[in-house]
Amino acid sequence: MRIAEARVIVTCPGRNFVTLKVVTDDGVTGVGDATLNGRELAVAAYLREHVVPALLGRDPARIEDTWQYLYRGAYWRRGPVTMTAIAAVDTALWDIKGKVAGLPVYQLLGGRCRDGVTVYGHASAATAEELMPEIAGYVGQGYRAVRVQTGVPGLSGVYGVGKPGSVYEPASEGVPAEPVWDTGRYLDHVPRVFADVRAEFGPHLKLLHDVHHRLTPIEAARLGRDLEPFALTWLEDPVPAEWQDGFRLIRQHTTTPLAVGEVFTSIWDCRELITGQLVDYIRATVVHAGGITHLRRIFDLAALHQVRSGSHGATDLSPICLAAALHLDLAIPNFGLQEYMPHSAETDAVFPHGYHYEGGYLHPAETPGLGVDIDEELAARYPYRAASLPVNRLTDGTVHDW
Repeated sequence: MRIAEARVIVTCPGRNFVTLKVVTDDGVTGVGDATLNGRELAVAAYLREHVVPALLGRDPARIEDTWQYLYRGAYWRRGPVTMTAIAAVDTALWDIKGKVAGLPVYQLLGGRCRDGVTVYGHASAATAEELMPEIAGYVGQGYRAVRVQTGVPGLSGVYGVGKPGSVYEPASEGVPAEPVWDTGRYLDHVPRVFADVRAEFGPHLKLLHDVHHRLTPIEAARLGRDLEPFALTWLEDPVPAEWQDGFRLIRQHTTTPLAVGEVFTSIWDCRELITGQLVDYIRATVVHAGGITHLRRIFDLAALHQVRSGSHGATDLSPICLAAALHLDLAIPNFGLQEYMPHSAETDAVFPHGYHYEGGYLHPAETPGLGVDIDEELAARYPYRAASLPVNRLTDGTVHDW
């Protein structure tokens, strides 16, 4: 069996997705997600111009060799564009291997370590009062964990807070939006919100919060300390991910668990955080961290240091990525949580899949491979639309982390 064709498919059923579809000479197909929010066409070009020509004629069964070929064989290693492209190839090859073997991918990874994948939902609202029914809605659906985000009094357009009844999407058409940020208002507001949430929902609901890289280490330490009475499951991205020593400072001041990693592209990005036990959850994802093969390496290293997984799973990742994540989530011993934001009906139609949600858990398909595909004819009806992620500014106009 050899790779006969590899197609790069760009579609926008409400938001942009890039997909790689690999076809063997005997007709077996595999799909991989190659979406990089706000830089989708950069990955599409990398795949078309540099990766696809090198795949033709290769043995699709040689997953590890192909991974090494694409990683070590490129002088310019790592980075989000390269690693997203490698992830698409790797995921597609695992899909093919599962179909050839007649097994779902998680069986090829060692089989089940759990019956289902615990997921968390996103509850957000402009005010704390409006937030309560949002959380109650998730609890009513059986969720055991909820990420809590609210607007900040005096600010507009705060990251992570969508319009009522809609899925939050940070990218918007045209040039980047430039919302205004005020750290002091935020630090004053968030502990009050969690006090209200705990009073309303009791001690057993797992609560999470995303800072989205906007604090300094000492500011994050203060927030972590102030949130300790409310027993968060994790405080996500408290400082920019590259400030690795900053996590050491935060650890010295608070016992609130820390999560980071959705912007990581390789094991080298998180090695010191894991080996130093400076975080509790690694949130790297299949599509941005080199596929199933490389993300498994990251999670294996994490398991040696009592660090659990918490993979990114927002709607800027296609159902292909989510399906791949579920197979890996099911097979690793140190699973923590899986982010889950349901896709739109249009996206689900373009990417037919067999995974399903039930009672707080997601379950991957039991069909051979990943259990997901792309309807290329339907995808063609949704052409690419340029969209940009925002640029954060302080009240005095200074560009700030977001």
